[in-house]
Amino acid sequence: MKNELFYKLALTLVPQVGAVQARILIDKYGSAETIFSTRTQLLEKTEGIGSIRAGLIKGFRAFDKVEKELKFIEKNEIRPLFLTDTDYPRRLLHCFDPPTVLYYKGNADLNNSRVIAIIGTRMHSSYGKQVTEQFVSGLAETGALIVSGLAIGIDTIAHKAAIKNGLPTTGVLAHGLDTLYPSENSEVAREMVTKGGLITEFRSSTKPDKHHFPTRNRIVAGISDATVVIETGVKGGSIITAELANGYNREVFAFPGRINDPKSAGCNHLIRNNKAVLLTHASELIASLGWNDTLAKGEALKKPVQQMLFDDLLPEEKAVMEMFQLKARMHIDELAATSGFSGGSIATILLNLQLKELLVALPGNMYKPL
Repeated sequence: MKNELFYKLALTLVPQVGAVQARILIDKYGSAETIFSTRTQLLEKTEGIGSIRAGLIKGFRAFDKVEKELKFIEKNEIRPLFLTDTDYPRRLLHCFDPPTVLYYKGNADLNNSRVIAIIGTRMHSSYGKQVTEQFVSGLAETGALIVSGLAIGIDTIAHKAAIKNGLPTTGVLAHGLDTLYPSENSEVAREMVTKGGLITEFRSSTKPDKHHFPTRNRIVAGISDATVVIETGVKGGSIITAELANGYNREVFAFPGRINDPKSAGCNHLIRNNKAVLLTHASELIASLGWNDTLAKGEALKKPVQQMLFDDLLPEEKAVMEMFQLKARMHIDELAATSGFSGGSIATILLNLQLKELLVALPGNMYKPL
């Protein structure tokens, strides 16, 4: 069955029709299906299209590729995000080169109010690992979405640290979702699907060719509020991503390293040339991005209302809420084991507390108080 999604995917396969042209066409004709049924003469007169692109649209015949991709999407529970969809990452729409479509497998909110990209070298030092883990731990209370490229090294450390601290984390891939590169990250990737997600602009059967990685890097930079470079040499993907983030007018931060350490030479270079703000702790980033103010205002507004709601809670609901005084985030299994309530009972209690706006569910069956 040929539905709107079918024609949206078909539009992404038409040569010379990128995000700009796709948006123009959708805005003018209302749907992708209508675009393919519109007469050539009308398409030619559409601003930014012309006779060549109109001919390519009307002459498109690779619908078998669209059918194949649709079957793959449905079988693997992948969510295509077209640039006109409400779930499409809104930060990318402010970039000059957003992907026309993204393929997403996961449960994290890509439009989280706080999104941070963490990047660095594959050949990291013990210093780089320690800095990454401490930095992510310092972001735990912000609820930020942690984005990286799922590469060996700093990327993987950042993803794992996010999971450990109860933060959602999304890996941006340089290939289709039918494979995983590097294969060593298969285990963490599977965990990320339930505690964040995997995202790519490449359809299935696309291999991780060398030229796909800079393309991937622009999504890492564009989908985030800020990019943090942990450790990197003077050349490589991290420097490219930092440059892209600067080009998108996003904040770039870098941790300094020893002046004679080649693994930190790229960070020191970015700081020295005013292409990154020197960073030594997560609290500095939180303050720089103004998150302290929004967190404080939110807490000030919520506390009186929450206290009134707390007074009206059932005994079992109060018991669960009191458990969060000892730990900021807790897994549903831990809550059940500690409280003594059955799995079914704890699920009902947690649902009621969410409805009363006292708790929020996080990826991976984690919960935290509002």
